[in-house]
Amino acid sequence: MPTLPPSLAEALHRAAKHAQDFRSRVDDGPQRPEMDYAQMLARFSSVLPDAGLSAADVVERLVDLAAPGLHKMTGRRFFGWVIGSSHPVGVAADWLTSAWGQNAGNHQGTPAAAACETVAARWLLELLHLPREASVGFVTGATMANFVCLAAARGKVLREVGWDPDAQGLFGAPPIEVVIGDDAHATVFSALQYLGLGHARVKRVATDAQGAIVPGAFEQALGATGGPCIAILQAGQLNTGAFDDFEALIPIARSRGAWIHVDGAFGLWARACPPHAQLAAGVDQADSWATDGHKWLQTPYDSGFAIVRDVAAHERAMTISASYLPTSQGERDPSHFVPELSRRARGFAAWALIAHLGRNGIAEMVERHVRLAGLIAERLGREPGVAIVNDVVLNQVIVRFGAGESTAEGDRLTRATIARIQEDGQCFVGGAQWRGMWVMRVSVIGYDTREADMLHAVRSMATAWNAVRSAGG
Repeated sequence: MPTLPPSLAEALHRAAKHAQDFRSRVDDGPQRPEMDYAQMLARFSSVLPDAGLSAADVVERLVDLAAPGLHKMTGRRFFGWVIGSSHPVGVAADWLTSAWGQNAGNHQGTPAAAACETVAARWLLELLHLPREASVGFVTGATMANFVCLAAARGKVLREVGWDPDAQGLFGAPPIEVVIGDDAHATVFSALQYLGLGHARVKRVATDAQGAIVPGAFEQALGATGGPCIAILQAGQLNTGAFDDFEALIPIARSRGAWIHVDGAFGLWARACPPHAQLAAGVDQADSWATDGHKWLQTPYDSGFAIVRDVAAHERAMTISASYLPTSQGERDPSHFVPELSRRARGFAAWALIAHLGRNGIAEMVERHVRLAGLIAERLGREPGVAIVNDVVLNQVIVRFGAGESTAEGDRLTRATIARIQEDGQCFVGGAQWRGMWVMRVSVIGYDTREADMLHAVRSMATAWNAVRSAGG
């Protein structure tokens, strides 16, 4: 019976062992890379080899070279960006996905991948309480999810005025008005750029102190538009976690005949948690939704979901046709909902994590993270000179150090404190500019982060702030 050559089997065995070793120690030591990009580039740089290394030696060499430049993103005290921590069950499914080597383009190529995606899509719609008739494209992340949804929107609103952009392109097409909140995520503007709709020609609508669209300003902006229109709303503002008021805004956009798209990269998952589902009340009345798997579902990279109510519009925007490609009759074809023909079978990891966590496990995780975000705001907000800038409604906390100081001095103290926290390495946080000032962003989203981890992190943040304050920055 044919078997895998011993050298290749050994390489797989060693890779698995190193992966387990990394995960078992991820919470030890500094919660940051030990080397920066320049150091790692020097470390990896070498001449092109004439003769290759053995399979096992390649694995060992890669681990040895990469280790100092790996971030502790999968750890319990990583709060730098809104990214999940690649749950081991999803990683295991992803290993199998790589080992199986399936191209997930169509039914004939990989019946298992196509069927798994179909079921995972049904589960996803049920978890997020979105229209069951919607289609789901398994994409790389929220950037491509926004791209796919807005491509469907672009096609639909132009066809409604007699222009077929798929056949005729955009040259000479009626202009599309895009109305979007002033605090929308950068990836949405990028998606508009990729689609030829431009990131600067949109109508930006005023937002409130938390980054949510002001309904009156939204209505005024829509009233000033004519012709095809796309309205873009947000579930979970990147810095504050704020939600647009869907129950107020969607009827306004609907009365104007706009396609309504929601960027819900992480905030849409509030729908999966009954205590917090009201944050996104009415969001199911939109036309399309973008969300990430590698955030609150904790799938490994790459994983995102483009969800579109109008299946035909979704398919028209994405379908690739060729005589050599098998077609399916009356069944979901994976390649009809994403811009790639050749891609990994992303549905396996999504299916595995939903199967493992279940409805209750996902709800518990979201609820715990929201509670822990509130805890860090409450505890850190007690420190002298510290201000919690946002209303903590979800898993995002933004913090200002040097409260009461001038803007410039507060910026200096905040950035110095972030740098000190990163250097100390007890946890990892990042910084951002919000309303013209620098803040520290804390994103609570690691699947295994618990109260003890949060309290540990708060102590390290307070220690860093006190050290900066004592040293005068």
